[in-house]
Amino acid sequence: MKLSFRRRLIYVGVAIGALTLTGAGIGSAQASTSNGFLHSRPAAAKPTVVLVHGAWADGSSWDKVTAELQHDGYRVVTPPNLLSGVDNDAANLRAYLDTITGPIVLVGHSYGGMVITNAALGDKQVKALVYVDAYIPDQHDTVLSLTSAVPGSVFAAEASTVFDQVAIPGEDPHNVNLYVKPSVFGKAFADKTIPAKDVAVLAARQRPLAFNALVEEAGEPAWRTIPSWSVIGKQDAVIPAAQQIAMSKRAKAHTIEINAPHLSMVTDAGAVTNQIEAAAKATD
Repeated sequence: MKLSFRRRLIYVGVAIGALTLTGAGIGSAQASTSNGFLHSRPAAAKPTVVLVHGAWADGSSWDKVTAELQHDGYRVVTPPNLLSGVDNDAANLRAYLDTITGPIVLVGHSYGGMVITNAALGDKQVKALVYVDAYIPDQHDTVLSLTSAVPGSVFAAEASTVFDQVAIPGEDPHNVNLYVKPSVFGKAFADKTIPAKDVAVLAARQRPLAFNALVEEAGEPAWRTIPSWSVIGKQDAVIPAAQQIAMSKRAKAHTIEINAPHLSMVTDAGAVTNQIEAAAKATD
């Protein structure tokens, strides 16, 4: 049976009315056009999560967190941190961030906190900073000054007792590459929570940190203008928990404390992932 044009209009109107009345969820996800018909409103894109590793490490230190974030639908990248000095490392990270389209949640572990604090300054795409067992510097702070600010760091000691030093060809002879002594590595990073055989592998493949990275001053901190989150490992032997708490308070960071060593993203990836996702959701 053919319907008249007028009746077809009536049926269309009834159908639209039914959608409007029964679709509370539809109402929040769709919008009406000027002629009364509904169309889909695009969902907000999740931010890209950029994970920056710390000293004596590489991007594999983020593997567990990366897998969980990807499972939850986030795009994740772990660009290499050059470990050459705060200024140069921040400049290289900033250049990488410039290649990303859309909002960014920028995460740093340990020395990576120094780098993200400097790299994110003035970057409108960076919506949140997340510090994981990390340095959260103010202007003029250095890794050395923050490490020794309170007692308890394995690295607050005579350099020759904790580091093996290797010359950097063509560099100032004072700017050497520092490797953590194998006898110190486990005490600093794992504290018996990671099996000894795995610690031995981490120590064997460590990437060196240039001495410059310890003494270069941080610039104006991005956390003054970008909301911050932090994860504090209460058993951290590199950056004592008391120092992390002080830095987090200064940055007004949303903070959680967990019973973990310096490598909390390895020993408690779930808690670290949850904090990163909390930052991502708060910036929607």
